[in-house]
Amino acid sequence: MASLVLASCSPRRAALLVEAGFEFEAVSPRVQEKFDVDLTLRELTLWNAIRKGMSVAQMHPDKVILAADTLVALEDEIIGKPEDLNEAAKMLRRLSGRTHGVCSAVFIYQQTSGRSATYHEFSRVTFRRLNSARIKSYFAKVDPLDKAGAYAAQGIGAEIIEKIDGSYTNVVGLPMERTLAALAEFGVSAKSG
Repeated sequence: MASLVLASCSPRRAALLVEAGFEFEAVSPRVQEKFDVDLTLRELTLWNAIRKGMSVAQMHPDKVILAADTLVALEDEIIGKPEDLNEAAKMLRRLSGRTHGVCSAVFIYQQTSGRSATYHEFSRVTFRRLNSARIKSYFAKVDPLDKAGAYAAQGIGAEIIEKIDGSYTNVVGLPMERTLAALAEFGVSAKSG
């Protein structure tokens, strides 16, 4: 069985893989996520996922590298991670009572074999109406600064999310429905039991 490396320091992506029964090593990519207004949501997430994966593959050429990038978009405007709590609150006020898109791109690569796979997943998330008190309460429980759109679907996400159309794990940061099958193509499978 091939060894798996998660090219991410995201505790959410790691938790999804652990819950699915995978053994892996998590390695933080040596690249910064890029933002380019000329790219579409799908192009930008794929660009970042490939950059992350290639960065880690150089250190682990024999292993299967799994990299992903997730972004939020409202009416075709991409919303990244907030710089501070003020910006995070503005993001949640914009998303309040509205439906937005969440796109994840996944890049799987093994350098020595030259094999790679890429795919996207898109989900729609509808927020509850949020007032300042609800946003402040949410921020007391969740750190919004390392999350696209300043929120997390897992845990207490139900406090602010009304519904998700599409893959829930995509909104968390790694669309597991497609990732399980894609990793199997590289000889990586979850341990049974």
